[in-house]
Amino acid sequence: MEKPFLKAFLSYIELSSWDRALAGNRRTAYCSRPLQPRNVNLPMKIAYLDCSSGVAGDMFLAALLDAGADFGRIRAGLDSMGLDYVPITQKSVLKCGFRANYVRVEAPPETAHRHFSDIQRMIEGASMAAEAKKLALAIFRRIAVAEAKVHGTSLEAVHFHEVGAVDSIADIVGTSIAWTDLAIEAAFASPVAVGEGQIHIAHGVVRVPAPATAELLYGIPIAASSVQGELTTPTGAAILAELVRGYGPVPSMVTHRIGYGAGTKDFPNHPNLLRILIGEACESVMETDQVVVMETNLDDIAGEQIGHATDKLLMAGALDVFTLPCGMKKNRPGVLLTVVAKPLDHKRLEAILFEETGTLGVRYRTQSRSVAERHQVEVPTPWGIVLGKVSAHHDRVWKFSPEYDDCRQIALELNLSLKDVTDEVHECFEQHRETILAPFKADHSHDHSHDHSHDHSHDHSHDHSHDHSHDHSHDHSHDHSHDHSHDHSHDHSHDHSHDH
Repeated sequence: MEKPFLKAFLSYIELSSWDRALAGNRRTAYCSRPLQPRNVNLPMKIAYLDCSSGVAGDMFLAALLDAGADFGRIRAGLDSMGLDYVPITQKSVLKCGFRANYVRVEAPPETAHRHFSDIQRMIEGASMAAEAKKLALAIFRRIAVAEAKVHGTSLEAVHFHEVGAVDSIADIVGTSIAWTDLAIEAAFASPVAVGEGQIHIAHGVVRVPAPATAELLYGIPIAASSVQGELTTPTGAAILAELVRGYGPVPSMVTHRIGYGAGTKDFPNHPNLLRILIGEACESVMETDQVVVMETNLDDIAGEQIGHATDKLLMAGALDVFTLPCGMKKNRPGVLLTVVAKPLDHKRLEAILFEETGTLGVRYRTQSRSVAERHQVEVPTPWGIVLGKVSAHHDRVWKFSPEYDDCRQIALELNLSLKDVTDEVHECFEQHRETILAPFKADHSHDHSHDHSHDHSHDHSHDHSHDHSHDHSHDHSHDHSHDHSHDHSHDHSHDHSHDH
């Protein structure tokens, strides 16, 4: 029989990055795509992006084509979107002596501006894989949220300039189709170079990275660069934010394909290209993401205040909060309060630290972490349904842990010891193990044996020639003249010219 306490049980439900952005005009998280269900008997197919020259939409698409994505599928998908025929070509070029694929979209200048709803209808009505549609829409949503934030307007009022132009649509949709075609299950990347100096956009002169690009790169490690110009465009930043799960050195992997995507501009002693490594993860590679770790040293504060701050931080979405004793200046005993949070929640939780502890400063750093797969489950017991979690690492050995609050409530209501209750819940889980775990095992039985054979033969000649002059050629020659001459002349300059 279901107990009243179970009905009253409260759990924190995390909003998706998209819902969060809409709900509080908050920033978007750097990654929202979970790993797809997979056959655990097959190695995980992963990709690593070397972003030492930044990233733009045309460079991303060119690199995927160079790595074996099917150009025919991309062409067919774009042709089904209701746009006038747009020539897309690719060809091999040299960047500081290194061969790379260069893609160009020859789109005529446009005067009309598209809203997100316009692009959404085009994508939803196109003929392409459902996963490719979902990815393309997620990338455009990220850009729309960033634009709304930068310009202080609503999502509905945002209209795309350069990013809504045909060449940028081709970059984003083409990349989404190519990514799905290559069946990459997880992606990682180096810190992202953004360039240096100032660029001209529709709203004036701004420093690199442009406002929208900075919003899209929130929570993503940025690398220093001496290159003068815009190396990362809003389109490139949005694609990275949606696809990449972690940033750092190359993960343990066996490489099967390497693709190089060229930008339009040439820099002295600096090859303007994006490199992608695609292969199989070694068994030790786990799901990885980024967290922000915040710390503050506290003294002259009551323990109850620290406890209250801890509870409030956890209720507000902190992943973990813990304290350690420490010695402070003048031999004062103190407490080191540490908060682990998602990049999305950093500023909000930091505000709670200042408000509740009276601290004069908070240190923070971004770190990578490996995360075991985990799911919430319901376990039938003599006292009704008890919640718990199951987790598994790459070895797929599932471990169960009952929910403390549920077990504690049962112990209090029935005057039982907490250990007796948790032991009984563990026994009930073992009795129903196969039934409880069946949905998760089924998810991992889907054969993703995606054909690693995509042929490298596609004509890197098709050339997307977008001429993104982007600076770094990347894409979007945004008008801002910055560089990325993506050339579509429309200046995808990030900030997509932010002009709404």
